[in-house]
Amino acid sequence: MISISNLSVIFGGESLFENISFLINRTDRIGLTGRNGAGKSTLLKIIKGLQKPTSGEISIPKEATIGYLPQEFSNHSVLSVKEETRSCFEEAIALEKKIEQLNEALSSRTDYESLDYLKIIENLNEAQHRYQVLGGYEMDEKMERVLKGLGFEQSDMNRKVSEFSGGWIMRIELAKILLQQPDLIMLDEPTNHLDIEAIIWLESFLISYPGAILMISHDRLFLDKVTNRTLEITNGRIEDYRASYSKYLGLRKERREQLEATVRNQEREIARIERNIDRFRAKASKASFAQSLIKKLDRIERIEIDIEDVSSMHIRFPESPRAGKVVLTANNLSKKYNQRTVIHPMTFSIDRGDRIAFVGKNGMGKTTLSRILAVDLDYEGELIRGHNVHLGYFAQHQANKLNGENTVLKEMEEAAFSTDKFTQVRSILGAFLFSGKDVDKKIKILSGGEKARLSLAKLLLQPLNLLILDEPTNHLDIISKEVLKNALLKYTGTLIIVSHDRDFLKDLTDKVFEFTSEGIKQHLGDITEFLEKRNTDSFRDIEIGKSSTPKPIKEPTPSPPANKNKNQDKEIKKLQNSILNTEKKIAEIETKLAGMDTTLQDPEKYKSLMNDQAFFTNYQSTQQQLEAEMQKWENLSDTLTTLQANQP
Repeated sequence: MISISNLSVIFGGESLFENISFLINRTDRIGLTGRNGAGKSTLLKIIKGLQKPTSGEISIPKEATIGYLPQEFSNHSVLSVKEETRSCFEEAIALEKKIEQLNEALSSRTDYESLDYLKIIENLNEAQHRYQVLGGYEMDEKMERVLKGLGFEQSDMNRKVSEFSGGWIMRIELAKILLQQPDLIMLDEPTNHLDIEAIIWLESFLISYPGAILMISHDRLFLDKVTNRTLEITNGRIEDYRASYSKYLGLRKERREQLEATVRNQEREIARIERNIDRFRAKASKASFAQSLIKKLDRIERIEIDIEDVSSMHIRFPESPRAGKVVLTANNLSKKYNQRTVIHPMTFSIDRGDRIAFVGKNGMGKTTLSRILAVDLDYEGELIRGHNVHLGYFAQHQANKLNGENTVLKEMEEAAFSTDKFTQVRSILGAFLFSGKDVDKKIKILSGGEKARLSLAKLLLQPLNLLILDEPTNHLDIISKEVLKNALLKYTGTLIIVSHDRDFLKDLTDKVFEFTSEGIKQHLGDITEFLEKRNTDSFRDIEIGKSSTPKPIKEPTPSPPANKNKNQDKEIKKLQNSILNTEKKIAEIETKLAGMDTTLQDPEKYKSLMNDQAFFTNYQSTQQQLEAEMQKWENLSDTLTTLQANQP
C-alpha cells in the first residue's frame, strides 16, 4: 500500500537513516522499535509528510488516508469535547448542511411538476444516500462509544476542550483518528496518555481494525496483543521481522549471534590482509601486490552491529546518606479537589529502606499522594519528614519542566552548579547515552525517551535517600527500562514508585499501597506476592477492578433455628434463579451484539448493509434489550442483597 524507498535523513552531518526501504501492506500491524533517539518518531513524521527526508521517496496512493497521533500535541480549540470530536466527520457535516438546505428549498416551492423541483429531489436523494454510506445517521452514536472507550464520561461531552489536560486532549485527537478510519493509523507512544481501562479498550479496537497500523510503544504487552510485524531501526538501517515483539526478541537474538559470527570472520580476514600488506609493502618486487591488497581492503564493506543500550547505559545512584529510622509520617492526611475527596484521611509511616509500589486504577489518587509526599501539592492533615531526609522526585510529566532552549549539557550544568558533581556532568550524561555531539543538542529537539533519560540523569547529581518516581518508564524504550530497574535494585535509599508495569515492579518493592475507591490499603510483600494474594495472573485485571479476591475460610456456622422463615428462603432461591437466567440472557445478547459489531467493522460488509434499514433497527433494538436486562439484573441483585442482610 505504502512504499518507502532508499530513505535517508541527515541531521547536522550525522546520519539518522541511510537508504532504508520497506513496504506497509494494507493489513499490516507493525511495531516500530529501536533505541531512544534512533529516529522512530522522525520516520512517522516523514511518512505523514510533516518532515522531509534528505533523500529517498515515499509512494502513497492518492486515495490512501493516514491518521497520525504524535507524542506531543497542542489543541487550543474553543469547542466542546463532542463538537471537537465531531469535526472529524467533515464530509458528513457538509452533507448535513446540504440536506437541510435542500429540504428548505423543497418546503418553499409549490411547482411540484417542474424540472427544477424534480432536480432538487434528485440532489436530496443523492445527498441522503451518500450521508448514509458515510455512516452519518450513526455518527453521534459511534463518537460517544469511542470517547467513552477512551475514558470520557457522559458529563464530559459538553465541557470545553480547553478545560482538559494535555493527556485528555490527546485522547480527543486519538478518538478523531479512530473515527475517521484511515487506511493507515500511526501512533507514537499512545499508551502514555491512557489509563489501563482505555489501553485495554484500544487494544480491542485495533485488533479488529480493518486498515494498517504502524506504532511506537514501550508497552510490551500492548505490542504483543496488537502487532504481527516488527521493524527495528538499528545502525541507520531497517531490520524487518514478521513477528510480534516477544517473538522478534528471539529472532533478533538469533540474527545478532549470526551477525557477530560474521563480524568475527570478517575481522580475521581483514587482519590477515593487513598482515600481508605490512609484509609485502617494503619489498620492491611485491609493491604492486601490496597495492592490490590495499584496494581489496578498501572494497570490503565493514559490518556494523548496533551497540546494545543495556551494555552502554550504566546507571548507579550515589550512595544514600543515612536518614532517620522514620522517613515520613502522615497523620490524618487527606486531599480534596473542590467537593471530591481524592485521598481519604489516612495515617501511616514510611521507614528507612522501605520500597513501596503505588498501584490501582487511574484517578484513585496515586499521583496526588506522590506529589503530597514530594511537597509538590498542598493537603490537609499532618506530614512530618524525618531526620536528614534528602528527597528526589520524578513526576509523570517531568520532561515538561526541562528548558527547551537549553542544550543537554547546559541543563545538567545548571542543575549541578551548587553541587560537588559539577565536574562529573559529562560522565553522568555518558552513562545515560548522551555523548559526543549529543550533549550540544537543544532539549526541544530531543525525543520523549531522551527527555526522560535527561530528567532521570538530573537525579544523580545529588546523593538522595528518598526517591519518589511517578511513571518513570513513560517514553523509555524497553531496554532502557531494564537498565533503570537494575539501577533501582542497587539503590540503597527509600523508594516509592508509581507504575502500571508489572514486569518493571517485580522484585523492586517490598510493600504495596493499593489505591481503591474506599481508600488506600497496605500490603506486605512485592508485586508478585500481592498478585498471588489477589488470586489473579494479570496485573491489568487489578487496575480495572476485575480481580477475584480469595474467599476467606468459613468458620463452622450453627444450624439455623427451627423457626427460620421458609417463605424468605423460597424468595431468596427464586431471586437467585432469576439472576442466573438474567445473566445467561445478558451473555446471549452480548454475543449477538459482538457479532453485529464485527460485521459493522468490516468495510465490505458495512457497505452492503447501507440500504438494510432492518439491520440497524435490529442493532438498536438489541442494544436496548441489553440495557433493559442489565437494569433488571441490578434490581434483582439489590433486592437479593437486602433480603440476605435481613435473614435471621
